[in-house]
Amino acid sequence: MSERPELRYKRVLLKISGEALAGDRGFGIEPAVVDQLTDEIRSLVEMGVSLGIVIGGGNIVRGAMASKKGMDRVQADYMGMLSTVINALAVQDLLETKNVETRVMTAIRMEQIAEPYIRRKAMRHMEKGRVVLFAGGTGNPYFSTDTAAVLRAIEMESDVVIKATKVQGVFSADPAKDPDAEFIPAISFQEVFTRELAVMDAAAVALCKENQLPIIVLNLSHIGAVAAAIRGEAIGTLVF
Repeated sequence: MSERPELRYKRVLLKISGEALAGDRGFGIEPAVVDQLTDEIRSLVEMGVSLGIVIGGGNIVRGAMASKKGMDRVQADYMGMLSTVINALAVQDLLETKNVETRVMTAIRMEQIAEPYIRRKAMRHMEKGRVVLFAGGTGNPYFSTDTAAVLRAIEMESDVVIKATKVQGVFSADPAKDPDAEFIPAISFQEVFTRELAVMDAAAVALCKENQLPIIVLNLSHIGAVAAAIRGEAIGTLVF
């Protein structure tokens, strides 16, 4: 039996955008994408990582966007929270078929399909080696899943938040709009605020800064990127 690799981060909160689950379709859940994602998650568990996951809901309903179209913001945000539950259940189902023990815990109570979020119980699941999917955001409107991810990371005493996106990391501008945007391999929390860079929303970054919780932003589509970051390799952007 091969030895487990040395880990720089032993307890990790992985934040995945809902859009990532949609693949090139841009909406809904693309099975091939979820299959690749769950393979990656399984490899992390086999490495010995204690793992919590927060998945956004933008592939189904994005609350802030719906409210701009005229929907009541609170109603729209609750719809977005329910979208995160759908995504968590989809990922849980495929993980279980790959013999990865999981629990979905929701900030909004729905006991027929998931456990209510209780911090001590979540900690116990992670101690037993189960992957915990935190769904339903914070349970409150006006808070993004970025903020929910950081909040759960702090509560679970995680060593790092890894934000898995569709880009290499943090850039000086949006690389999709500005061809001259420069990649930034490492940056301080203070500089993120000063330069108004889109790492996470301001509340999430402020929570990380206050609790000295580093963020790594990387490209989810690069197979093995998350594992490499957890081992301490220079990949993506480190925000500290």
